[in-house]
Amino acid sequence: MRIINPWLPACPGAGTTLLRAVGTLALTLVFAALAGCASGPRAAKEETPKGDPVALGVVAEIALERGDCKTAAETYAKAAEASADAAFARHATLVALKCEHLPAAWEASSRWRALAPTSAEANARFAEVAVRLYHLQEARAAVSDFSRAPTGVQKDQAGESATDAPPAPGKSGEAAGAKETKPLVTSMTALAALLLDKADAPTVFAAMSNTLEATPAPEATSLLSELALSAYDAERAARYAQQALQRNPKDAEAKLVLARAYVIRGDPAKAIATAREAMHDDPELSSFDLAEVLIALDRLEDAHQELERLRSQMPAGEVDRRLALLAYEAGDLKEAQQRFAELAVSGEGNDAAMLYLADIAARDGDADAAIAGYRRLYDSSVALPARSRAAALLLSRHDRKEALTLLDDYVTEHPDSEVDLTVAKAHLLADHGEADAAIELLNTSLDRHPRHPSIEYERAVILEQAGRVHESLDSLQKLLTERADDPTLLNALGYTMADHSLELPRAESLIRRALVVMPDNPAVLDSLGWVRFRQGDSKAALTSLQRAYNISHDAEIAAHWGEALWVSGDHGQARQVWAAALARAPDAHQLKATLARFIPDGK
Repeated sequence: MRIINPWLPACPGAGTTLLRAVGTLALTLVFAALAGCASGPRAAKEETPKGDPVALGVVAEIALERGDCKTAAETYAKAAEASADAAFARHATLVALKCEHLPAAWEASSRWRALAPTSAEANARFAEVAVRLYHLQEARAAVSDFSRAPTGVQKDQAGESATDAPPAPGKSGEAAGAKETKPLVTSMTALAALLLDKADAPTVFAAMSNTLEATPAPEATSLLSELALSAYDAERAARYAQQALQRNPKDAEAKLVLARAYVIRGDPAKAIATAREAMHDDPELSSFDLAEVLIALDRLEDAHQELERLRSQMPAGEVDRRLALLAYEAGDLKEAQQRFAELAVSGEGNDAAMLYLADIAARDGDADAAIAGYRRLYDSSVALPARSRAAALLLSRHDRKEALTLLDDYVTEHPDSEVDLTVAKAHLLADHGEADAAIELLNTSLDRHPRHPSIEYERAVILEQAGRVHESLDSLQKLLTERADDPTLLNALGYTMADHSLELPRAESLIRRALVVMPDNPAVLDSLGWVRFRQGDSKAALTSLQRAYNISHDAEIAAHWGEALWVSGDHGQARQVWAAALARAPDAHQLKATLARFIPDGK
């Protein structure tokens, strides 16, 4: 199913410097009782008092202690509505976010913002919930208010900082001891990082662009260029980058954005020339820019030579890590294994390097070695992918109990990861022939996290995978009704219809609407090519499919492009496309299925 998940953020091919530097903001919540709330047993519902914030707060705390996060979030939201205390509404918001209960978070954050309209943190949290629910008008208003909020050390209207304990139910901020504090988020760049951690880049870009365009500071233009690039709008990214360069012709970060925009727009000569300029202007910051551009252009041998050239100028460990990753991405597992192993022996390796070594063992068919490698990473910085990949291997061995326990144990220790692990578990079950169990798992999760867009989206994906196509389409249509004009849902619905040859004119219309918002998104370009192919015009499909593959080098897009080439009569080119993609992703299911249909003997 060639669609993208907007609510479990992925990094588009062109990562960006400013946002990468800011990193993911920590979301702080202080009640120890929340440690087990996301996955604990449901408690029996108690009769809740109406209108008394103190009593409601007590009921909510009891629910937290019992592990009933849903009731706690809903009750705190009611308490916030009944209270005039901004600090209380703040706490209700953070509880709801911690519990991944977005309707309750919407109610509580709306109340908080109403009580503290100039609070930077209140506006940031409201914007976070708004983008997750795709309430763009409200998100834009909150971003605008955030930009005008006082910055620096100030007295937050909630009466506490992001790390202070919340007041006891019913106590005001003043009674709890208001302090001179610094808000959680104090810059538009930091706000962008917060929102990107929870929503897809096109949504964040749509929410922030108006305010940033009205901001004269050079930093705003730089941020706009990076957001536009992450949102797959290369033309706007290039325009913003050029505006930044008009202010500072030696702005290396702007030149890197511009170079990557040229890659997406299919102008390799300008991309390379711009990367070279950036390296000349700022050798320290832009040392690897040319190599990154060459990799994005799929000129892997040139990228290899450039990295080797840098060996005499840069720390060897950094160059070797990039060379190892380059070999892995090119499908040269022997070289990749050797380089990652050398990094590990030299002490230059990190958790990611060890994860790649385990992945290589898995791709080589050595499941025992792969599981042993993943096991060493169960409590590392890459614990989630390590456990998920180990679980997949265990399920392939029909060791269902150990596989699922591996994920459940992590949720017990890290309740914040419950939604992500539930989705991962559901996909593992579906991939191993247990789609009904996967759907039931997601249904149960929706009971705890009502109207959670990520869970609802993944449920639609797995319904399609299980062959329940019309149920999947109904689910996607319902989501789109609630999130009007969400480009990712437009693409998902349009692609699913096209893939099953249903209402092809409408499918194309949906996909083209998505392209208006994110014109260079490879998944959407792939969808456009695929619907044209399903309409019987394989030659017209080729341009979109080739461009989509050139941007992302995705195996499923390669399967579509090769099929269109084959049906058009260009069997030689189709074989080349499939072979290159298979070298990169030998386990890609749809690619292998496509090859089996057209080249059943593998020759």
